[in-house]
Amino acid sequence: MSRLPVIVGFGGVNPAGRSSSHHGYRRMVIDELSSSVQDKTFAALAALMNRTDSTSAEARKAMLDHTLVRRLETNLFDANSIPLHKRATIKSTSDKAISFSIKRNHLPDNIPDDWIVDEAGDGVIVSVRGDLDLLFNDTRSSRVLAAGQLPSGFEPEKLYQSRNHPRGLQLTVFGASDALNSLGIHWDEVRRRVPADQISVYASSAMGQLDTNGSGGLLQAGLMGKRVSSKNLPLGLAEMTADFVNAYILGNMGTTGANIGACATFLYNLRQGIQDIRSGKSRAVLVGASEAPLTPDVIEGYRTMGALAEDEALKKIDGISEGEADHRRACRPFAENCGFTLSEGSQFIVLFDDALALELGVNIYGAVADVFINADGFKKSIPGPGIGNYMTVGKAMGVVRSILGEESLRHRSFIQAHGTSTPQNRVTESHIFNELAAAFGIEKLPVTAIKSYIGHSLACASADQLMASLGVWSDGFIPGIVSSENIADDVHRSHLDFLLKHRQVSKTDIDSVFINSKGFGGNNATAAVLGPHVVTEMLRKKHGKAALTKHASLNEPVKEKIEAYDESMIAGKNSTIYNFGVGVIEGEELTISSDGISIPGQDKEISLNVENPYDDMT
Repeated sequence: MSRLPVIVGFGGVNPAGRSSSHHGYRRMVIDELSSSVQDKTFAALAALMNRTDSTSAEARKAMLDHTLVRRLETNLFDANSIPLHKRATIKSTSDKAISFSIKRNHLPDNIPDDWIVDEAGDGVIVSVRGDLDLLFNDTRSSRVLAAGQLPSGFEPEKLYQSRNHPRGLQLTVFGASDALNSLGIHWDEVRRRVPADQISVYASSAMGQLDTNGSGGLLQAGLMGKRVSSKNLPLGLAEMTADFVNAYILGNMGTTGANIGACATFLYNLRQGIQDIRSGKSRAVLVGASEAPLTPDVIEGYRTMGALAEDEALKKIDGISEGEADHRRACRPFAENCGFTLSEGSQFIVLFDDALALELGVNIYGAVADVFINADGFKKSIPGPGIGNYMTVGKAMGVVRSILGEESLRHRSFIQAHGTSTPQNRVTESHIFNELAAAFGIEKLPVTAIKSYIGHSLACASADQLMASLGVWSDGFIPGIVSSENIADDVHRSHLDFLLKHRQVSKTDIDSVFINSKGFGGNNATAAVLGPHVVTEMLRKKHGKAALTKHASLNEPVKEKIEAYDESMIAGKNSTIYNFGVGVIEGEELTISSDGISIPGQDKEISLNVENPYDDMT
């Protein structure tokens, strides 16, 4: 019997705010919301940003100004004073040697051959015959000043004993906690019903942890005259996103993995999760991604590739010769643009199989019909786009047609574009959408791109798109590409409807959404996600009306607990989950037989009776 991967919880944080209860989505469409929903959105933002006032006009303006894409703020680093070393060679101005005094313990361990070292009191005098190579302390200003920074005042490192964790892992702890708390049931309820080996976690970053507490510190320490920390190397790994969830949040003993597919990383992890559920290997899966790339080196690396929107280029597009660029509108998908805008964030979703979702009475936010991944084949360059995305989008449309029919695909679907805001992306991605819309008989496929609000969070990008799509089924507004005033002339659009304004829809107008992602190296992925009303009908057909009635009854207290969690977060309660050294089980505590392994605290035994997967061959 088929098993449907149902989305039953979600959470995290990005430049729009906290994801659970749709707060991040609502920040994007806040002008369209009722006053009561606006009030709650501002209250959620105020709590996240450590502000006490969420009602005054001044406070609300400050919250709007210090969320979404904006000018880089100084809490991460000063973009106008980035430290660096300037290489120089000193030459003597006379026939004498270059001479200087220095403390003995400041001397290099390996004295150069052309140095003469003489004792001088509590130090030494060094004479150099010939030239002297030096590194002078210096600073530079970043040519990229726009970024999708998390809401100002949000301090994830203070929510738990972060112990100098890299920022990406701090965001992981917050994001995974938010998703689990959004379930409306305690995770112990899942453990009581699901064996430990039938719970999976798939999460990662695309680039690893690159700040000074991670790989950045590992690689910089020697050149900065510092020592490598014992944490730099292990905590810098991209897989730590999943490892932290397993070890400190869930205590997971089931399947785990950290898939990396550049900007498509979240969808790579999502594919693993839904395959586990569809195959019956797992009944509950946590899928996520975290990325914290807002460091001077990463920004400069992308800039030198020609990938980022530099201030001078933005001003040139807008015809501005003086003053600052329009940082709020730095990311302009499918318009006249000049590069993408880097951002940070962490997003997680919880998937149950359909039977478990009904049994536990959890909310049903939608379901993942499938995720398709294809490479580009031979390429002219690693970052350049190729043909793989035609296949992933086409397959996603094909599966929706198979599940819901031609009419639904053609009239009740829309696409969340990768929409990076580069001149190359606007042409190539629009051609993919346009050609496939024409092939499937779609006259005008609605297209939006939420990077226009929050920038490009790399591994989290498709998760950000998914969170915004879930919000559409909750509040009825597809976020428009409001940073783009007009569509560029070279964009293909004969069968596309680019939404430059928010579009209001009823909660049943949209049956499915396509989440598209294109990554460096030819990592293409597209997910087909089904709306909650569609999923409910599918469950009714499979399980019957009585099962849905029972689920509705079980769901009432779940909804109350979700609301209670949201209110507690708005009130400033810290609900971050971090179980360091808690519940550790040693091998001697297990009860082992040839049939199974019993684990203390787990109601379900781990079965060792594994079916022969090659029964027809042995």
